[in-house]
Amino acid sequence: MKIAIVKLSALGDIVHAMVVLQFVKKINQEISIDWIVEDRYKDLLEFHPDINKVHSICLKQAKEEKSILVLIREFKKINKLPTYDLVIDMQGLLKSAIISRIIPSKLILGFDKTSLREGLASIFYNKTFNYGYAENIIERNFELIKFAFELPINKEEINHKQPFLFFDKQYETSVLSKIKKNVILIPGASHISKRYPAANFSKLVNLLDANYLVIWGDLEEKKIAEKIKSLSPDVSICNRMTLSSLISLVSRVDLVIGPDTGPTHIAWGLNIPSITLFGPTPGYRNTYLTKINKIIESNSKVNTYKIDKTDYSIRNIDAKDISHIAKSLLL
Repeated sequence: MKIAIVKLSALGDIVHAMVVLQFVKKINQEISIDWIVEDRYKDLLEFHPDINKVHSICLKQAKEEKSILVLIREFKKINKLPTYDLVIDMQGLLKSAIISRIIPSKLILGFDKTSLREGLASIFYNKTFNYGYAENIIERNFELIKFAFELPINKEEINHKQPFLFFDKQYETSVLSKIKKNVILIPGASHISKRYPAANFSKLVNLLDANYLVIWGDLEEKKIAEKIKSLSPDVSICNRMTLSSLISLVSRVDLVIGPDTGPTHIAWGLNIPSITLFGPTPGYRNTYLTKINKIIESNSKVNTYKIDKTDYSIRNIDAKDISHIAKSLLL
């Protein structure tokens, strides 16, 4: 059986979807799995042993350039893929549903209208599955795959998952300590309302003795990293990394602390201790609690269907609360 999974973006969402691969392969090693993803995230998938082939698509380029020609080119590229027995849209958006429809296939599966934020996407599928949109995203992915293959498993098995992120070569760095616990701080996120302030991170550094590494993905995030260092000179700012290098680094540290963003979720995918900070996004939905993966939520009321980008309540999370949890994870 040859299948294609469509999960285009973003970094954390792809991580939350990738966990299903090991459960499919556990039941049937003969299933061949290809993955369709936005070009900038392909390195997250390319080294995964359970993925046969990664097909990248440049929808973001088409949007940025406002180019119909680029969009048509990408659609044609997808339409030339081999015929699949099954295409599974794990994104559940109009754009991913259209891509799923363009891929040559015998069957297209996705969530039904009531289970999607963009319900219109369901018209592009010829088989649908019902599972509440407000439910935990990782459980949604798990149940969709379980339904697709009639897998004799239950969601409790997520708690026993194997690490499922891979890299091509180990990231070489001199900033890792052999004496102190290594802690990654993540100042960036997709929107300012999701970011934990540099001053708060500095308070945390003063409360917890560790070797701190700050990572960043763009120039704006680098400025935040530099502000943290200006307040706490002992922290180390990492160079900008590829996704492969980021996975390698996270796999070697003792704790990751950051907001609801991709690099924080990578820690969960690698079974590395983490503390995820939530302000305007729902903690109960956007991560999966374990003995080593914890969350702290602000007191704001969150709408699962729409992020309130004026909600800066993440700033109210006390660094002392983070330090308390961090100490228990670093024992």
